[in-house]
Amino acid sequence: MQDMTRDGSGASRGRTEELIRTRILEAILERRLPPGEKLTEERLAELFGVSRTVVRQALARLAQDGVVEQQPNRGTFVAAPSRADARHVIAARTVVEPAIAAAAAHNCACCAEFGLRRHLELENAARRLSDRAALVRLTGEFHVTLARMAGNPVFLRLLAELQALTSLAILLYARGGHESCPPQDHELIVNAIERGEAEEAARLMRAHIGHVAADLDLDEPPERPASLADALGLPRRGAVRRRGAEPNAENGDTLLRAPLAPSGEDSETEADLRAPRD
Repeated sequence: MQDMTRDGSGASRGRTEELIRTRILEAILERRLPPGEKLTEERLAELFGVSRTVVRQALARLAQDGVVEQQPNRGTFVAAPSRADARHVIAARTVVEPAIAAAAAHNCACCAEFGLRRHLELENAARRLSDRAALVRLTGEFHVTLARMAGNPVFLRLLAELQALTSLAILLYARGGHESCPPQDHELIVNAIERGEAEEAARLMRAHIGHVAADLDLDEPPERPASLADALGLPRRGAVRRRGAEPNAENGDTLLRAPLAPSGEDSETEADLRAPRD
């Protein structure tokens, strides 16, 4: 594969970084990259035919956007947003997207240029074919298209990030039967935009984000049990001390640890790794 950075130009590197970020975002939106998936610089550099420096810069930008997490001495992973993170994302969308829908309605003369009706047809076709991956991608792209139609590049960058984080939250916290977006919502929004009704478009978008939020289980789970006995619904009892066991002063349960092998001897596991049995 040809190295796309050999000419050394900053513009070329910038385009390549953008390509890497776009492909990763698309894979997250289509749920082909799940939360917690590791992204290795070496493998990405090989796939895109670029240096690891270019990949590192692309991943750093995604980390700034919260789409990936960079962990010292471990690497880079697709973000796994907490329920609190997901609530923050929904709150941000509730503020930003009605304004985007209103701005798109003010620019209603360009509806045909941005192909909103054609986009709805593609969404409906994906539903009929039960093509979940395509539907997820298309419903996410709908919101990004509205941001592009609004004519504000800040909205566009923000929506790309928020859609990726929403997709991750859906993977983690969706209730049963989640369908990405209620099928009629987008059409109602487009109808209002085509009529140039900014306030109605904003109201419908706000309701739509509410529908998306309602399909997510974002309530914090009950407090973690303080002990194994509590988790199993059993009364706490004094544990029998065993060799190598240390009492847990906080909950009265016993933490069991494997006894160390005598000095100079191999543990059974270590010996098994080196010496095959007959």
